[in-house]
Amino acid sequence: MAPTFRLQKVLTMKEKEKEKALGEYEEAVRRFEQAAEALYHLLKEKEKCEAARDEQLRTGLSIGAIRHMLQYISNVQRSIDHYQLIVMQAREQMQRRQQRLIELNIEVKKYEKMRERVRRWTEQREKEAESRFLDEMAVQRFARQGES
Repeated sequence: MAPTFRLQKVLTMKEKEKEKALGEYEEAVRRFEQAAEALYHLLKEKEKCEAARDEQLRTGLSIGAIRHMLQYISNVQRSIDHYQLIVMQAREQMQRRQQRLIELNIEVKKYEKMRERVRRWTEQREKEAESRFLDEMAVQRFARQGES
């Protein structure tokens, strides 16, 4: 007979909650990675533009071209600033989701541990009952043999 765990519905609910939190965490990680990758590409673009600007300044460039290049670098820098904020927010959200997942994991483990204790306790009671039954059978058999 399988022992019934009175808190099985709670455990099932917590497991579903944990699975949902895991999905949310994975989504937060994906968003963080996307934002970080976009920031990385913008930083590389700025670095490349600055190197090209420095090279063009050495070789000579018109004022209009310099102004255009500086405006482009300024726009890239604004995008970098924007993505740095996005990356920071995505990291914070990812960390919050991770913390929530850790908390739910701990809760699920507690319920699983309680279920295991109930199972072991039930098995122990069944073994004791079986042992008492076998002892009683042995006493009855001994009593019958003594009568004959």
